[in-house]
Amino acid sequence: MGRKTSDVKAGDIPKREFGKTGEMLTVVGPGGARFRMISWEEATAVVRRCYDLGINYYDNSHNYWGGRSEEVYGAVLPPFRKEVFITTKCDGRTREGAERELEAGLKSMRTDYVDLWQLHKVGLFEDDLETIFAPDGAMEALVAAKKAGKCRFIGFSVHGDPNTVVEMLQRSNDWDATLIPLNPADPEYMSFEKIALPAAVERGIGIQVMKSLGNGKLLTSLTARDCINYALSLPTHCITLGFTNIGQVEDDVRFAQQFESLAVEKMDELRVRAARMAGPDLEDWKKPLRSLGKNRRTPLHDDI
Repeated sequence: MGRKTSDVKAGDIPKREFGKTGEMLTVVGPGGARFRMISWEEATAVVRRCYDLGINYYDNSHNYWGGRSEEVYGAVLPPFRKEVFITTKCDGRTREGAERELEAGLKSMRTDYVDLWQLHKVGLFEDDLETIFAPDGAMEALVAAKKAGKCRFIGFSVHGDPNTVVEMLQRSNDWDATLIPLNPADPEYMSFEKIALPAAVERGIGIQVMKSLGNGKLLTSLTARDCINYALSLPTHCITLGFTNIGQVEDDVRFAQQFESLAVEKMDELRVRAARMAGPDLEDWKKPLRSLGKNRRTPLHDDI
């Protein structure tokens, strides 16, 4: 699957200081969500190629591929553990549920700690925030894990409503990072760029980008390089990308190596081109948090 390995050179991937953590992360890195689309052998080869090319940022979540995506990292990364920054996420909203996921993930990834542990898809349920911050809620698990050294930093991802990011930052000053969708179509519809990004920048936390290619839908009008350059021209730190073959790894590493911040005029041009597709059909992971009645445990979205 994918192209023959190219001669892309290792190293020279730009790094950015990740918020206030003091960590310098490569601006691109693999996410574990799409490992389910390829074989075990292909997934481990992708991760090994990422490392060989100099990537040090590795995103994952305990629910990806039923837990196997964390096992992929566990099969490749332990010999290089001190050289890489590993993140994972949990879906549990109670302290007990979140802690159970972390322990399983640490075992699968064959490590004693993760660099960044995050709540996954906050806003998935209407009463998420109330549950997370309640006594014996997941927030207690994150704070305790950081204190115990099982994670170095804590954060959260939001897919559905950019206002959720603002609310999470208002609820606690403990956050080190967030993971949000940003792409050239985003400003036209429930914009994370306009609402969530300024709040995260003001707080000074690490800002990771997902869905920079609109789950591939933007590639009908834009190139992968366009989308990656757009996301990196915003005040962000790194992009998680869903590599499914080595050719994609090499292409995106090359784009990162050649990155130059886009001029305002070019950013506007990309937004105009993406606006033709913008809206809920393209960004179907976005749903307003207030769209359901209070305290319903009905999922708002079911994307990766």
